[in-house]
Amino acid sequence: MLADADFDELVGQRVGLIGNQTSIANGEHLIDLLAARPGIELVAAFAPEHGIRGIADAGQAINDEIDQETGTPVISLYGATRAPLPSTLEGIDVLLFDLQDVGTRYYTYISTMGLAMQAAAAAGVPFIVLDRPNPHGGVLMEGAMRDASQESFISQYPIPAVYGLTAGELALAIRGEGWLTGLENLDLRVIPMEGWKRSQTWPDTERTWIGPSPGLPTVESALVYPGSVFFEATTLSYGNGTEFPFSTVGASWLDGDRFVADVRSSATAAGLTGFDLASVAYTPVVIPDVAPSPRHEGQLMRGARVSVTDPGAYQPTIVGLHLLVAAQAQATELGLGSIIDRGAVFDLLAGTSSLRRDLTNGTDITEIQAGWQADLTAFRASTAPYLLYD
Repeated sequence: MLADADFDELVGQRVGLIGNQTSIANGEHLIDLLAARPGIELVAAFAPEHGIRGIADAGQAINDEIDQETGTPVISLYGATRAPLPSTLEGIDVLLFDLQDVGTRYYTYISTMGLAMQAAAAAGVPFIVLDRPNPHGGVLMEGAMRDASQESFISQYPIPAVYGLTAGELALAIRGEGWLTGLENLDLRVIPMEGWKRSQTWPDTERTWIGPSPGLPTVESALVYPGSVFFEATTLSYGNGTEFPFSTVGASWLDGDRFVADVRSSATAAGLTGFDLASVAYTPVVIPDVAPSPRHEGQLMRGARVSVTDPGAYQPTIVGLHLLVAAQAQATELGLGSIIDRGAVFDLLAGTSSLRRDLTNGTDITEIQAGWQADLTAFRASTAPYLLYD
């Protein structure tokens, strides 16, 4: 909507932009549009994880630089600091946030958003969110709530793994629910989408998918990600260094055919639908600007590839647990011990240490899922006042 009006309401203002390669309007990058618009002074662009043009690998520090296309100073929000410093907001009249989120608590763009909101509030700078669809839609909520002991940049808020809000709605909830301090007087505005419905997953929007990070190149990778990301904290491969990151799980010792059969059996018994599995063999390789150092590089992996057949029915976090349990069963038989080799990271992703404990103790997945329901019901009720779409 802002772009459709040629950014008229920003004329005469000094603008800061938090954006990346997904910040596209009318086929052009927002940094290019703002820099070229007469009457608007683009003072600075702020770069989240993966950088302003989106080519840095996950976890790779981003440096301050000058954008080669526009000459705009680019200030890192994923390096020594994770929020704009007061000095970098001097001379800025309004701060725009335009990042395609993936609707998952551990994806860092929402942490960047909240910390930037805090910085804007402290500096008295208005904050505008240019809203975009949640790929999972606005209905699905699943996973454990993050408890206070797991607060981090990948678990910034006390929300479930899949939280069913757009970035704009989440921003309103962050302020309204007091999930971050100092936001009481923040001048916050959300520019809503036109025509989006809560029931729409990304394929329903018919929009072109632009990977918000190198690890999520396809819509399917983003839809599977909330469950398969747990494998980042295990000894297994999650498909990094292949064409199908996060859609593929494997290990050199895994029997792929049995793995697929076991997951299909347990998922069917649990009534899970909306996806299919295929047994695969693959070898992670270096992919420049995408997977510069993939785990298990050059080793033959056997496992499964997940295909989402019905995004509206698919439950990514639950399917992820079935994948974990089936992989652990084979590892145990082989005497390999726990596949979770980075327990602290796993807990940060889960939002709680109880999930790892339950999986270790063999707690049934349906029991784990049932334990989430009261918190999810309360969360749905508490965020209802911030919904912008039907």
